[in-house]
Amino acid sequence: MREPARSMQEPLERSDVPRWLVETDVAVVGLGCAGACAAVEAAEAGAETLVLEAAPMGGGTSAMSGGLIYLGGGTPVQQQCGFSDTPEEMARFLSAACGPGVDEAKVQLYCESSVDHFHWLVEHGVPFEARFHPEPNREPPDDSGLVFSGGEDSWPFTEIAIPAPRGHHPKFPDAAGGFLMQRLIAAVDATPARLRTDAAVDRLVVDDGEVVGLEVLLDGEGHYVRARKGVVLTAGGFMFNEGMVAENCPAALRCNVPLGTRWDDGRAIRMAQGAGAAVMGMDHLEVGIPLTPPRRVVRGIIVNTRGERFINEDAYSGRLGQEFLLRQGGKVYFVHDDDTFEVNIAGYKPRWVADSAADLEADIGLPTGSLQQTLDRYNEHAVRGDDPEFHKAAQWVTPLQPPYGVVDLGVDNSYYATFTLGGLATSTEGAVLDTSGRAIPGLFAAGRSTAGIAAAGYVSGISLGDSTFFGRRAGRCAATHATG
Repeated sequence: MREPARSMQEPLERSDVPRWLVETDVAVVGLGCAGACAAVEAAEAGAETLVLEAAPMGGGTSAMSGGLIYLGGGTPVQQQCGFSDTPEEMARFLSAACGPGVDEAKVQLYCESSVDHFHWLVEHGVPFEARFHPEPNREPPDDSGLVFSGGEDSWPFTEIAIPAPRGHHPKFPDAAGGFLMQRLIAAVDATPARLRTDAAVDRLVVDDGEVVGLEVLLDGEGHYVRARKGVVLTAGGFMFNEGMVAENCPAALRCNVPLGTRWDDGRAIRMAQGAGAAVMGMDHLEVGIPLTPPRRVVRGIIVNTRGERFINEDAYSGRLGQEFLLRQGGKVYFVHDDDTFEVNIAGYKPRWVADSAADLEADIGLPTGSLQQTLDRYNEHAVRGDDPEFHKAAQWVTPLQPPYGVVDLGVDNSYYATFTLGGLATSTEGAVLDTSGRAIPGLFAAGRSTAGIAAAGYVSGISLGDSTFFGRRAGRCAATHATG
């Protein structure tokens, strides 16, 4: 039986609090990358800071990630690798790739501040190697520090902004999320901030509409923490609350690789809603598929159940995954010939092999003549290295000749990794907004608990970039909040 979507958690009135277990200026809920950066900024601003983490140790989903941080505008790593970039080009790309529905104010601020944010990360212990890795859309297998991570070098974005790689990979081989969190938690430890793990926050405490504290479960008992200046919610998304997913973005339930931890249960979102917070983009999700590396495999063509192409195969893997699941019903096929096929990173192998398109149509169940027409149309232009219909880059365009092999990329037979993108509405300073667009006094948030830069679209590295940057702002804003 499906778990119900747990309703918003009503806050407790201050008058009903028997006593405070502890008092602090700023209470940060969650110790992923957003919480770590919020805690560092709050403590460095002079605020007494307490971090409450529900799990036995910090890191959260951030520690499980590949570690890519989306940074640009001319960082030292970009410059040393020979790539030019500006905040304006970065903003043009992000507005298009993460839309529709992006918060333009957040995009502009993030891009204008990206180089400074890079330096802040380095100053707080996160190193980057000035080496470019040519395989896009995932973290490098070595400690290279720069990669194309969002389809910047593929259509339609090549016509929107000058391509530049912006996926910054911490100096650690392969998946660097754990390493990143080790460094950020060390930065927290270097401040006077206090940390308590195994501390699950259940609800907020309010006084005349202002958030003044929270209820936390410690050793099986409920206790109350006073936050004199503010509470910062950085407790992740709702990917592991099946009821919330079913209610808001049910297509995610078809995917076989949910990304996150069991603490991504939407509790921060529900607590804030109980205090009057607005939410945005709750139906939005990211869907990634491991199509490459090697990128050479994109020389094949991807078709739907009508035997028709519908996208350029060299697009960002998250753009492909969203298209496959949300607009093609999760049923797509990757067609190759002997020259273009090779086993990719996920070990994909042909499910069907045939000497003619007609045989494949019969085997797969495609409309008669559909795949042959698609191949004829594609090959007509491919002999000239051209793809006028879907604009795949010329270097990946080559005619396909029998025999053919077809990989089943359907949602029931392939890897579909997903997580939620929607969450609390916040200002550029990290203040949580109510349904009228006003800041809720004493309440701040960042990371996947919020609706960040990634709205309906996504690029690899923007979660860690958005979370670290706006986590910093939320922590600093909380630290300087004047109570009523």
